[in-house]
Amino acid sequence: MEEIVEIIQQHAIPQSIPADLPDEDDLVEIEEEILLPIPVSYKSFLMNASNLVCGALEPVTATDPQLHTHLPEVTAEAWANGLPRDLIPLCQMGDGYYCVNQQGEVQLWQDGQLGEDTWEDVWQWALLIWVKS
Repeated sequence: MEEIVEIIQQHAIPQSIPADLPDEDDLVEIEEEILLPIPVSYKSFLMNASNLVCGALEPVTATDPQLHTHLPEVTAEAWANGLPRDLIPLCQMGDGYYCVNQQGEVQLWQDGQLGEDTWEDVWQWALLIWVKS
């Protein structure tokens, strides 16, 4: 994970005011808001890399409710757009969402269905998709 964070940091776009990283208490509050546990690898991503901006995709954030990427807001919107409620959005992609299941795997949900491609966890997705976007 640390190696992947370093790679993401190398590709990150410098921000004048970067978002804060969440701590465990912030994530517990979000879990209570969305009524789902956040898988371990997703929590790790949120606590270590969710303040970085990299490429064209904008993964969710967890500390500033005013941001359009705030996880509870993105989750409510995704569910309203038909994303199954056992999935947690990671990143909006056009009309679809990269999402995380309770096993921590990432898939693209688009046009009302899950795509066939699966990434083992959020870190693999970040390295193979996000950094290259």
